Amino acid sequence: MDTLLWPLKVAVAWVMVTIHKALILVGFPDGPGIAWVLSIIGLTIVVRLLIMPLFVKQIRASRGMQLLQPEMQALQAKYKGKKDPESRQRMNEEMMALYRKHGTNPMASCLPILVQMPIFFALFRVLASLGAVAGGSYGRPSIGPLTQELAKQVQASSVFGASLSSSFMSSTDTQVKIVTVAMIVIMSVTQWYTMAQLSMKNMSAESLNSDNPMIRSQRMMMYVMPVIFAVSGVNFQIGVLVYWVVSNLWTMGQQFFTIRNMPAPGSEAEKKYRARINAKRARKGLPSLEEEERAEAVAKAEAEGRTGGQRVQPVRKNRQKKSGGQNESRSGVGGPSDADQDAGEDASDSDGSASSKSGGLSDEEIARRRYERRARQRREAAARRKAQAKKKRNR
Repeated sequence: MDTLLWPLKVAVAWVMVTIHKALILVGFPDGPGIAWVLSIIGLTIVVRLLIMPLFVKQIRASRGMQLLQPEMQALQAKYKGKKDPESRQRMNEEMMALYRKHGTNPMASCLPILVQMPIFFALFRVLASLGAVAGGSYGRPSIGPLTQELAKQVQASSVFGASLSSSFMSSTDTQVKIVTVAMIVIMSVTQWYTMAQLSMKNMSAESLNSDNPMIRSQRMMMYVMPVIFAVSGVNFQIGVLVYWVVSNLWTMGQQFFTIRNMPAPGSEAEKKYRARINAKRARKGLPSLEEEERAEAVAKAEAEGRTGGQRVQPVRKNRQKKSGGQNESRSGVGGPSDADQDAGEDASDSDGSASSKSGGLSDEEIARRRYERRARQRREAAARRKAQAKKKRNR
């Protein structure tokens, strides 16, 4: 295993030594001490910055998985009870088509942790080899830039009195066991909270349906993963636990920022995000996000109507007279026809637009007011027709 991990072990040792030298230059004491603990924290930050693109891909994949859930549930209902190979193959093909349509992949959510695992094991082996390197029995003079003298310094460095190279199982020191248990608890709690805020706060109501197999598996992992870390953590050195605790804290903060500022559509986090933005817009005298989106939708619909609608052909005067009686009979006793209503609406729109623009309103506000005015006119016209029909039945 050391042979396979050797390039990564050299890279991990190089990052730690480089960060340690930088800390010495800014005033930290040389030799055993806090500078080597901070070098492990610095290694964690470097790794997390390098895998930032994978985190972005993970967030996008998570949102895509949420958006396709209604279609996925419909697909599962379509093939429910069908166990033959042909049906299973068709279901898998349609499922892959859904993933391509939404640009997502279930494995994308696992990429950050999969990439970190080799680095995690490389750090584990570097810390486990400190005694052999410091004693000159490692078989190599050093691990990259981590020489025999530097290995002695790392081995003598400690966190709250616990050596970086010691672990719960390999040490009889009570202080080491206390620090190890405390760090395992912190690691497990942060792991659980990270998965909980992703699963519960940033998912829509449809995605949180208990019948959804993906949600059931995520809820199971939310409780299983901390238990796995708690059981295996007793074999990790203190330095490895420092790396994992810092990584979990980084992930927790990163997800908190992402969920707060870029929530998934339809989630509880999106409702809180919209409430915050609407409060800020209200203080500035701006319309809410919902009003702005409604106005944009109306403006877009009207633009599509003007560009994509069928051109109205002109009608001669004699044909207009003939059609006048038909329109009057269709609309009821003396009721306005649809053409008259449209003409009246267009006239009022042009007047309203002119007056609105003179009042300094934006195009979105003009479109919203036009939409509300037309909706009110349609309701009034429908009420008149209903009253006329009722009157006619009573006769």
